[in-house]
Amino acid sequence: MSITSSMPVLRGRGGTVLSAVRGGLVLERPGEQVMIPFRAIARVHVEACEVTVQLRAPAGTAPSVHRIEEASAAAAAAFADAVNVLLPDPVEGVDGSLLVEVRTFTRTWLQRFRRTLGRVLLGCLGGVLVLSVTNAVAGDGDAAVTGALFVAASGAMAVVGIGLGAVCVVPWFHETRRRRRGVTVVAEQVDGTGTYRYTDGAGTTRAFSHPSPAPSLQACYDPRDPSDVLVLQDRSSRLLDITLGPCFLLAGLGGIAVVVGLVVMTILGKPFL
Repeated sequence: MSITSSMPVLRGRGGTVLSAVRGGLVLERPGEQVMIPFRAIARVHVEACEVTVQLRAPAGTAPSVHRIEEASAAAAAAFADAVNVLLPDPVEGVDGSLLVEVRTFTRTWLQRFRRTLGRVLLGCLGGVLVLSVTNAVAGDGDAAVTGALFVAASGAMAVVGIGLGAVCVVPWFHETRRRRRGVTVVAEQVDGTGTYRYTDGAGTTRAFSHPSPAPSLQACYDPRDPSDVLVLQDRSSRLLDITLGPCFLLAGLGGIAVVVGLVVMTILGKPFL
């Protein structure tokens, strides 16, 4: 059994968890995971139920710290003693904060947009179904059924068009705004695993996943929230989005307008079929 596997796992306030793994510590907070290698740590201090992981810092600078509060006092003392024994000899000039890696699990703006768009499109499909049923009820005979099927098919195609248009246009506007107000960096892939790393303005190394074989790519993060990172598109992809997106969007909106008009005509006694 390894030394780290026998160390206690500290659980603190707000769902914070501090544990030891091979080569370092893992501090887990809601929506975030902080990897702290042993070579970045100067000392682990314990005061009652509070554990402070102090990072190495160059001479004359204040060290960065990570804390977990309201942990078990006995477990905290045992944990600190075990970690301090494993720490390597200090190296002059090392800045431990630059060795720490932060992985965020909260959704980025783009992920939240896609999730919201999916819900909106499902709602639109429900509206199309209501229009189809309304057309069937307001119509007469076989023509009513045919008209309802036509409304359903046309409305579904229109919703798909709106979805495709929104997926192209809205992220394009967001990326354009992010390019102006965000911070662009080069993110490097880690061992070909699809995980990329970048360093924010505070010197924190952050990691994110992206399905790309490229060894590096351009990413732009929000300076107010460095974990909200956006992978920038190349010029051809942006041109394709701004060209096709409005076409799909206008076609979809036009299709919905036509479907509503056809249903209204059926209700007024002037069915189109």
